Amino acid sequence: MSQQPPDRSTASPSARPDASMSLLTNVMDHSLDDGYAEATARRKADGSAGMPRTLKAKLALAAGLVLAALVVTLGAAEARVSAPVLAKEREELIDRIDAETSAADSLESQVDKLRGDVSERQRKALEKHGGDQGELVALLSGATAVRGPGVKLVIDDAKDTDQGGGGPRETSGFADTGRVRDRDLQRVVNGLWQSGAEAIAINGQRLTALSAIRAAGDAILVDNRPLVPPYTVLAVGDGKRLSTAFQDSADGQYLQALKDTFSIRTSISVQEQVRLPAAPSLIVRTAEPKAADTGSGAADTGKGTS
Repeated sequence: MSQQPPDRSTASPSARPDASMSLLTNVMDHSLDDGYAEATARRKADGSAGMPRTLKAKLALAAGLVLAALVVTLGAAEARVSAPVLAKEREELIDRIDAETSAADSLESQVDKLRGDVSERQRKALEKHGGDQGELVALLSGATAVRGPGVKLVIDDAKDTDQGGGGPRETSGFADTGRVRDRDLQRVVNGLWQSGAEAIAINGQRLTALSAIRAAGDAILVDNRPLVPPYTVLAVGDGKRLSTAFQDSADGQYLQALKDTFSIRTSISVQEQVRLPAAPSLIVRTAEPKAADTGSGAADTGKGTS
């Protein structure tokens, strides 16, 4: 019976998974450099490896260990001693801050109280020494709160104030044309004064003859106090007559043009009674005519001096 010849073909062994990482494998297998390994072998052969064998070397090692332990001990002791001192200084600093804060709050309360006392005395002085014009002066200066018939005028930005229309209103620093601006409120207030208003307030801020309406960025300031829309303008006066006179005036027509052109929202209504607070700060300025100087032959030019 014939036998099959043996199969001499041999399959190639499968490649190792880490065959492509020869450098990493070499680093892992030979973690210690050959030079270091040889130096260690020589030291073992010479008997110099391990702990020092001579008395001098042992004493030096012991002295080093004692010095290191001393340094660590002194550092720990110093930290333990200074910790209560630092904690005490921190507590003292916190106490000083609290005390100074309380003192500042107390002084601020005293300032507010004295400011209110001064304003009240000024108002009483105006009412007492104003003579026949005392009530009028107190009214114009905002010294007293007022109430009576009048009008309520509400002005608000357009619903969509993000769209610019390319109009001339965009050139004054605002991002769109639908925003109410300081000059708009200036014209409205001046129009109400001209139409017969006796007292005016915007968002509870009483206006006087010395009030200023200005802009700071996109904000509107009345006497340096920022206001937010909608702007509610209350005016004391003959309600129907005041409303009609204002809407027929140039400033009323200007406000209507803002509504028609830029969609600024406005509404005006006659009120049976409105209440206006007193001005937060009272400033009264008076002027007297200067007598003409007829001496020294100087010609009177009629011009004032500064």
